[in-house]
Amino acid sequence: METNWTTFRELLLPEHGRRRGVEAELRRAIREGRLTPGTRLPSSRDLAQQLGIARGTVTSAYAQLVGEGYLTARRGSGTTVAPLGPETAERTPEPPERWRYNLRPGLPALSAFPRAEWLAAHRAALTELPDDDLAYPDPAGYAGLRGELADYLARVRAVTARDIVITNGSADALSLLARVLRGSIAVEEPSHFGAVGMLASHGLRIVPIPVDDNGIRVDLLSTTDCSAVLVTSAHQFPLGVVLHPERRRALVKWAQARDAVIIEDDYDAEHRYDRPALGALQSLAPEHVVYQGSTSKVLAPAMRLGWLVVPERLRDAVVDRKRLDDLGSATIPQAALAHLLRTGGYDRHLRRTRTLYRKRRDALLDSFAEHLPSWQPIGVAAGLHVVMRLPDGIDDVALQQELAGKGINVMALTNYYQGTPTFPGLVLGYAALSPDRLREAVREIAQSRFVQVA
Repeated sequence: METNWTTFRELLLPEHGRRRGVEAELRRAIREGRLTPGTRLPSSRDLAQQLGIARGTVTSAYAQLVGEGYLTARRGSGTTVAPLGPETAERTPEPPERWRYNLRPGLPALSAFPRAEWLAAHRAALTELPDDDLAYPDPAGYAGLRGELADYLARVRAVTARDIVITNGSADALSLLARVLRGSIAVEEPSHFGAVGMLASHGLRIVPIPVDDNGIRVDLLSTTDCSAVLVTSAHQFPLGVVLHPERRRALVKWAQARDAVIIEDDYDAEHRYDRPALGALQSLAPEHVVYQGSTSKVLAPAMRLGWLVVPERLRDAVVDRKRLDDLGSATIPQAALAHLLRTGGYDRHLRRTRTLYRKRRDALLDSFAEHLPSWQPIGVAAGLHVVMRLPDGIDDVALQQELAGKGINVMALTNYYQGTPTFPGLVLGYAALSPDRLREAVREIAQSRFVQVA
């Protein structure tokens, strides 16, 4: 069936803008018969352009629906609506958990969350909090946590933390900054499509700047009209490279010459397995760098606790924005985290998980070396994910969709590019699975038809 692809924007308009919105609207359109079996969908790039969202948002939705049986993906034939049997047509809009192997990047070992220590920290915080601290919070955050974080960040990341604002995770932090900044913002190419989508949704013009083995190309950044840049300098996401010291200095000089803002997303620098991470970029130019961090990779994303270390000139605007948004983040979880930091529980958990994650990373790479020796890891030994570079000719998006149909959740490297990717790859999170489960997943990945014919 021939379809006019320009109508897809109208088809998905009610909830477009997030993966769940695109996914839900496509699922509903198929179940209601507005998209009939055999209908060929637009490419992920085309649909993303129609909807004004990141390409990775669309590819993730396609992969989810392939796994549920609503869509089929064949190399050379694109993505089409699958024939619906009665059991498929009657599915509820929100499918149950189904991943047999969840290698989604960015997930820590949720089973390793320090429940007993966190419960003790909550009890201690409630016991110690004065009654007055149970009123509406300071929009900048609980003073006790800001003080503990200032000490911790200075000790671990060499951050000069004079002005800290507590946020509901990194997404809230980036949203606050996006509404304070104006004009164009540079982002690394590739970079996380969620962050790109967040910035674009607040009206910022996105300018992708390529990343090579030494990090973001600062020389190309200098040719733009950007007044801000978002970087993951300690462990570039997703490629895993470290910003070279010469480029760190060049980036700071660029910001000073332009009076620009560098947003340093230090999302997983505490997880380095072969050597200590370089100190934060913020320490080189506190007046031009906004330092962003959270508990999502160390403890759990469900905590929704993050922080910004902001230059003095931005502090009032960011705090005012936070006040208008939600009157400030919840005090009791902040007080519990402050207790965990003060008593060493946070450091103890980090030491445990560093050992755990290094073993899991080693198991994953050893298994690839055995079963898929032509696939090569790139980036430094750090974080919670690794990029496996695939042999030229493998369609990583189609491979992602095929594996989703088998219950294996991986992300194609192509998803993270605004333009044409440099090479095909898979971005694999390893922290949430045991070594045995990781080995099993690699054995199944090696049986893919795309791998077999490559």
